[in-house]
Amino acid sequence: MIRDTGQQDTLMINKKTSWLKRSVIMAVSVLAIAVTWQATSSWLSNDVSVAKAQLKLATVERGDLLRDIVSSGKIVAANAPVLYSPEPGLVTLFAKPGDTVEQGEKVALIDSPQLMATLNQQKTLVQQLQSALNREKLSSRRKQLEYQQKLEIAKVDLAAAEREARRANQSIKRNIISQIDFEKAQDELSKSRLRTRHAEQEAKLAIDTLAFEVEDKALELKAQQQRLAELQRKVDELVIISPVSGIVGNWLVEQKAKVNNNDSLMMIVDLSAYEAELQVPEAYADELGLGMTVEVSMSGKTLYGKLASISPEVIGSQVSARVRMDDTQGAGLRQNQRVSGRIILEQKQDVLMVRRGQFYQSGAGTMGYLVNQDTAERITIKSGATSMSHIELLSGVEEGDTLVISNLDIFDDKARVLLY
Repeated sequence: MIRDTGQQDTLMINKKTSWLKRSVIMAVSVLAIAVTWQATSSWLSNDVSVAKAQLKLATVERGDLLRDIVSSGKIVAANAPVLYSPEPGLVTLFAKPGDTVEQGEKVALIDSPQLMATLNQQKTLVQQLQSALNREKLSSRRKQLEYQQKLEIAKVDLAAAEREARRANQSIKRNIISQIDFEKAQDELSKSRLRTRHAEQEAKLAIDTLAFEVEDKALELKAQQQRLAELQRKVDELVIISPVSGIVGNWLVEQKAKVNNNDSLMMIVDLSAYEAELQVPEAYADELGLGMTVEVSMSGKTLYGKLASISPEVIGSQVSARVRMDDTQGAGLRQNQRVSGRIILEQKQDVLMVRRGQFYQSGAGTMGYLVNQDTAERITIKSGATSMSHIELLSGVEEGDTLVISNLDIFDDKARVLLY
């Protein structure tokens, strides 16, 4: 067996290569130690670490903030009058539910025999009083003629007495008649003058009296004529007409039913005017005001209007508010159609704001977490007005800052949190 020459070989070591290898190993070790130390120091400087995937972040921006309330409701007719029975009787309904009617169109009739009988009796009474007035006028003219005749006769007697008195004066001067006859003529003149004066006064008083009696009869007739006009108005109202153009709603009584005074008959829905009735949470009731701008959305359409009325009562923790919309032509609105409304409470311009999130409630609006690369630092903030989408920030942040807007309870109120 021939042995190899391995035992005769001598191992030669290159000192330059060995030094370079040791240098590389040392550099890599130092770098690893540095990285490990940085990670360890970062880990030790943060109390809690949270995955970014668990958080919602938002950037602080500057813009216009709208304070608003979002609520739901329905479309209601702004004008839906209910027709009532004006008198007791039997009702005949001419328009059926769903029928289209025009303003002034006859929709129902009340048959009231009692009212018709009363009207006919009143007509007869008015005719009687008219005859009585005409009779009184004729009687007054007759009596005036009699008193006028008495007055004229008295004047004739006075003229004769004056003539006799003048004759007596001439006769006494010539001693044709005695003193007694002269004085008798003077007495007759005085009597004639007295009778004439009394006849004039009596005629004047009679004229006033007769005029008063005629006026009294005329007033009595007028009163009964007014009552007749009132009865005629009630009879005319037995024909019930539609006060608006629209659609007949439900019948509130049966056909040919006996109704009493002021019983509901039917409802007419005016299709030309609609309003939105919104249900607003009780917490916002004090912030509502008449005239506020409202956006009403339904079926992909948006209409604008103003708050027209606010209910003074709270029902089921909700307050009803009516919105009068500016233009509903061509909107295709329907009674009781579901809608959503956005009530604009206030508009602020050029403010710092961030998207709304749970951080506002969990941080009580005074605390937030500012995100800087892989850490989130707790900061003190001051919030202002809030809307359904954004929150105004008065201090503690600058435009462009990134905030955590999700629930802050996950941070356990730590001053600094590591994000990974």
